[in-house]
Amino acid sequence: MHLIGRRLAWIAGLAFATATVAASIAMANGDSAPRRGALTSADQLLLAPDGKVGDETFGQLTARWWQWAEYVPVAPFLDPDGRYCEIGQEGPVWFLAGTNGKFNAHRECVVPAGRYLLVPIINMRHSSFDEDLPLPCVVLQGAAAVNNERLGSAVALIDGVRVTDVTHYRVRSDGCFPLQPGNDKTGLTAADGYWLLIKPLPTGRHTLTIGANYASDDEGYGKMVQNFEYVLHVGGRADLAVRGGAAPGRDEMPAGAP
Repeated sequence: MHLIGRRLAWIAGLAFATATVAASIAMANGDSAPRRGALTSADQLLLAPDGKVGDETFGQLTARWWQWAEYVPVAPFLDPDGRYCEIGQEGPVWFLAGTNGKFNAHRECVVPAGRYLLVPIINMRHSSFDEDLPLPCVVLQGAAAVNNERLGSAVALIDGVRVTDVTHYRVRSDGCFPLQPGNDKTGLTAADGYWLLIKPLPTGRHTLTIGANYASDDEGYGKMVQNFEYVLHVGGRADLAVRGGAAPGRDEMPAGAP
């Protein structure tokens, strides 16, 4: 976490991974090449950056994703194995998260049929909490954009099939927004990053493997790296084990976590 006075610039350690690691995960799962009859590109499964779900734009959905990530009871980027996938989920879009950059995640989740999936490949927000001297939205937008203009590498695989060009899916929030809906005192925020908005997948088992890294300098979060994978059981899975234990609380997050 980079702190300047009361102004915070947080990278979501929520989706940074190297392309090499992400590809090796997919190969370990037997997903290194498309199966016969499978897609040769995952792009047709994705909404374009100018797409909408209902009345919400892609940019509005990313803002709502940040509000979800910051205010659900259990920090989703600390989920060790997917046991908390269902927390805070509502509406037609199901949110997925990465990690805080301190561990590699492999998560298994049951997702209701018919839901869109929103997941960050690599992303950042910049917030201002100084009520006496708030930063203008244009300044927050510029700060959130810095690392996203220096993408090092990125790969996204859906069922082992690669998204052709991740850079096509850069999305900025529609202006600025409060981190807590309806409460401007929680900080005005701008978000920027690379995202996938996946159309509802067929019922059954699917894998989502993501990796990316910024290629900025050593200041701030310019070299943050992370990798994660989801196994998604769309429409339910009767034999999915009920997991015990608890994820770390927000007050137990390592330094640098959102």
